[in-house]
Amino acid sequence: MADANIFDRLKQDHDAHRQLFAKMAEAMREKDDERLEKLFDQFKVEVTAHAAAEEETLYATMLAQPDLREDAQHSVSEHKEIDDYLEELDGLKFNGDAWRRTFDQLKKRYLHHIDEEEEEMFPAATKELSKAKEEELAKLFAKRKPAELARAEAED
Repeated sequence: MADANIFDRLKQDHDAHRQLFAKMAEAMREKDDERLEKLFDQFKVEVTAHAAAEEETLYATMLAQPDLREDAQHSVSEHKEIDDYLEELDGLKFNGDAWRRTFDQLKKRYLHHIDEEEEEMFPAATKELSKAKEEELAKLFAKRKPAELARAEAED
């Protein structure tokens, strides 16, 4: 993927997150709590690292652009909401009734967030950012995300 841009790279992550949700749903149906917990831990680390790297690259660039600032601010607030759900889940009995209700809310909000990014924010940003800038951001994201993964894993 030599000519990948930031939007391609972020969508790859989003697709991986959707796959994790599907695997978690399967583990829930099969009542495989051990697998569910491993998948959920993986999701937390992955989403936390993704969000941090996305904020440091794409969102930071968008915040500097008047026509894109509002979209970036909205997405940053949605990241905070997802973090709040993850923190709430940490305080609940894993896979208990309250945990499942909160997890369902998290899933709904997160899927809404990534759909909104892909359908609205990315196309708007594509109009404002040069191809060279999109490629530069993809390279920066590729450098930032491993560091954020390491940090998220250490905190988990």
